[in-house]
Amino acid sequence: MTGIAEQTSVLTAEQQKSMRNMLAADRDSTESLVAQLAADLDSFTGSRTDSATDDEHDPEGPTLAFERSQSAAILGQTREHLEQIEHAIVRLDEGDFGTCATCGNTIPFARLEARPYSTQCVACASKARR
Repeated sequence: MTGIAEQTSVLTAEQQKSMRNMLAADRDSTESLVAQLAADLDSFTGSRTDSATDDEHDPEGPTLAFERSQSAAILGQTREHLEQIEHAIVRLDEGDFGTCATCGNTIPFARLEARPYSTQCVACASKARR
């Protein structure tokens, strides 16, 4: 197995810059989405406390509790995605971006373009899903 410095040299300076720009843009949009989802979740909570309506038995649609639960789940997933992006930026800064965390092989650039926060090559990610 080769050293990390040799493995990350597979990405050209232009590719690294492209990944950094892609991750920064994704981070910015994800941070905005987290803020919006958090505000939506707060509004569900506010709707619940400001009203004496019994939405649990409303035949016209989903309950506030259901909508709040779904919003909380989406917010959690979005925060997790933001964390993955931030870890990818750290790996880029530290020079081990593009190296599989499991086997140490180089992650193909095409995979990084599709999922820039990937920590595993295709083979290791496939094994992990089984």
